Amino acid sequence: MLRSALLRPQRSTLLSVAKSSASSPLSRPQAAVRPVRLYSTEQKKNSGAPSFAAMLAVASMGFAAYSMLVKSREGQSLPRRRQKEQSEQKPAAAAAEAETEAAPASETTNPIPAFSPEEVTVVFVLGGPGAGKGTQCENLKRDYGFVHLSAGDLLREEQKRPGSKYGELIKHYIREGLIVPMEVTIALLENAMKEAMETSKATRFLVDGFPRKMDQAIKFEEVVVPSKAVLYFECPEEIMLQRLLKRGENSGRIDDNIDSIKKRFAVFRETSYPVIEAFDKQSKVIKVSCNKPVEEVYKDVRSHFDTMFGRPN
Repeated sequence: MLRSALLRPQRSTLLSVAKSSASSPLSRPQAAVRPVRLYSTEQKKNSGAPSFAAMLAVASMGFAAYSMLVKSREGQSLPRRRQKEQSEQKPAAAAAEAETEAAPASETTNPIPAFSPEEVTVVFVLGGPGAGKGTQCENLKRDYGFVHLSAGDLLREEQKRPGSKYGELIKHYIREGLIVPMEVTIALLENAMKEAMETSKATRFLVDGFPRKMDQAIKFEEVVVPSKAVLYFECPEEIMLQRLLKRGENSGRIDDNIDSIKKRFAVFRETSYPVIEAFDKQSKVIKVSCNKPVEEVYKDVRSHFDTMFGRPN
């Protein structure tokens, strides 16, 4: 009995110690502590906010775009556009430089006329198509010693000349009732004048059907010779139309048809008549009405030429 009583306290003490050991933190197994690593292969979780570097890059791009926009509005060329413009301008500049180098001195400086007005007399003969310019020029050629140069005839001859580089161009312009480029016409007139001066010592010229535009008149007087007068034959379009249709029955000219005639009338009104008005302001126009028989028309012409050049022998 005594022995059992002595053992009971020991058992209870051991049990209480065991319970206290089980409930104590020191008695629980400790979790292993992971060492700290300076780098990791694991991807960091994205928090959703952009990084500072990305924000700086976007801001830089935006500023650059805004700067280019401002320059464009101020009229400054953008780099790519400027480069493109320069590349496009180079061929044009080279072509212009080549033309300048190839041009004769007379084209780059003030041109000197080929003939002196004291030595050569030129009278421009103008009037609508069918006004009778050619007929009256032949009379003046016979009585006053003028050389009759018809711009239209020279162009038609050049058109038919074998190997002419202007043939097709002239044919197109004449058929359409348009004005042939003045460089071609002036060159043909100057060559014809030189040939007449060399062969027959001629000094008086009737230039029939030219100039048909003011720039032609200015260019001719700059490079060939200043004109002395302009003989203008006035004639109503109805009469000219009848004459041209009648002539077209046998002339074989490609421009003696109703469509070409109407175009020629329009061109004369719009471009040639202003030439007459300009020369009239210089008091150089001799105006003669053609609404009467040919003989009476020539009588009026002679009265003017007698005053200017004296009576023929």
